[in-house]
Amino acid sequence: MNASARTGNATRSGKGLGSVFWTSLAISLVFVAWGVIAPTHQMSVMSVALDHITRGFGWAYLLLPLILLAFLLFLAFSRFGRIRLGSDDDRPEFATHTWIAMILCAVMGIGLVSYGIAEPVSHMWEPPHGLAEPGTPQAAVVAMQYSFYDWGLHAWAIFAVFGLAIGYSMHRKKRPGLVSALFRPLLGRHADGPAGKAIDVFTVFATLFGTTTSLGLGALQIDNGLNRLLGTPTGTTTQVVVVVAVTVLFSLSAASGIKRGIRYTSEVNLSIASVLFLFVLLLGPTSFLVSLFLESVGLYANDFLVMSLRGPAFGDIGWMQGWTYFMMAWWVSWGAFVGIFLARISRGRTIRQFVLVVLVMPSAAFFTWFAVFGGAAIDLDMNHGTDIAGATAADINSAFFATLAEFPLPTVTTALVVVLAVLFFVSGADANTYVLGMITTHGAVKPRTPILLLWGAMTGVLAVILLLSGGLAALQQTVIVASAPFLVVIVGVVVAFWRDLRSDPAVAGGSEAAPVVEEEPEPVH
Repeated sequence: MNASARTGNATRSGKGLGSVFWTSLAISLVFVAWGVIAPTHQMSVMSVALDHITRGFGWAYLLLPLILLAFLLFLAFSRFGRIRLGSDDDRPEFATHTWIAMILCAVMGIGLVSYGIAEPVSHMWEPPHGLAEPGTPQAAVVAMQYSFYDWGLHAWAIFAVFGLAIGYSMHRKKRPGLVSALFRPLLGRHADGPAGKAIDVFTVFATLFGTTTSLGLGALQIDNGLNRLLGTPTGTTTQVVVVVAVTVLFSLSAASGIKRGIRYTSEVNLSIASVLFLFVLLLGPTSFLVSLFLESVGLYANDFLVMSLRGPAFGDIGWMQGWTYFMMAWWVSWGAFVGIFLARISRGRTIRQFVLVVLVMPSAAFFTWFAVFGGAAIDLDMNHGTDIAGATAADINSAFFATLAEFPLPTVTTALVVVLAVLFFVSGADANTYVLGMITTHGAVKPRTPILLLWGAMTGVLAVILLLSGGLAALQQTVIVASAPFLVVIVGVVVAFWRDLRSDPAVAGGSEAAPVVEEEPEPVH
């Protein structure tokens, strides 16, 4: 049996656990042990590292997404746009509406609940970079503009680059679904040796902590919602119980596979989210919300370049660490996970279709969500004497529920939000568990169930450790620190992907041609 056949069998079955699995598991266990034995020391080290990274290299979190966005638009509107993620006769595996639902819900769903109201309201009363007077109409527009910035094109540029590169590598070049495999045009056979394994370990580490952050945020939201619905006590005990319960759910969902658990959960999520969205849009100040949306989009477009590169030159490093740097680091840490997931569900899509849908559709969905829910909260505070901003400042997880309490049927809508948070929790985390299993089993398309359950449990344990150590602040610190080395990996991915594309037969020969499947190199030991 040749090297290619051996690799193919391993990729399909996921048999054999190599150094990436054991090294990744060991690092994760060391972090868990550190958090159990010396949580205060762990958070102190993370805080120092966070300050060093953001003060010394924070500019990279601003510049890199902008460069990636320009690169993607170039690909989409050039001759490379017609290349398929797969053979030239491949067609999409999922219907477009299902594909978009999976992108939206399995990627960043919990953020809709955690920050859909909390971020605009927070920016309203503490405008970014002092660009407006707090509580004014101008502050409302700026608040929405910067919410769009954190959740729009910049985030999806990071995801789309990874998704394209991995989808091209997996489906067209027939390589394993590993980030290290993307580096073959740069590293040659060394991409399958120690250098490549180090890249995959970095990928696991960043992915694990990116999703742990989401898991922790979801637990905080569900904890608050259960308190409002059932009167359960809030605090770390309830949050730990929530994490354990949901970890069991998403691990079982991941074990059932993409076509069952993740797909159906995503479609249910989208239905519930749509009901809540229409409920607030139609019963709220519809005209105000539409006007706020349009004006905010206009300001976002007008200030796009300046906004994208505005850093803490004048001392607002604390605000940047809490918002822009945290958000961009979160997306960087999610890059490989989301990329592998997007690649897995996007076989047969052209580069042009992939770029335009992945950049535009989720960004538009998040823009409208933030404008409707965040705008409704802003209107209530400005014109109806509520204090949602105060409630948010006291507990950021109360923002969504405090807003719905001002609408009809608050008990019903709060219950729907709790269900939505749980399902977003499950769909995002089980996609992550699938990807971690894939990375640590040589790119297996169907990782074995015990491996999926192990990474599901590890994600839950890490979320518990961070919640006990410092709650939201601990989650934010850890994701920024864990994502920093991955900035270098992203640059390497772009360079290697560009080398791959330039030699693709479909463009190199000037006509559509069957892709060349490269021979598997002998691994370097």
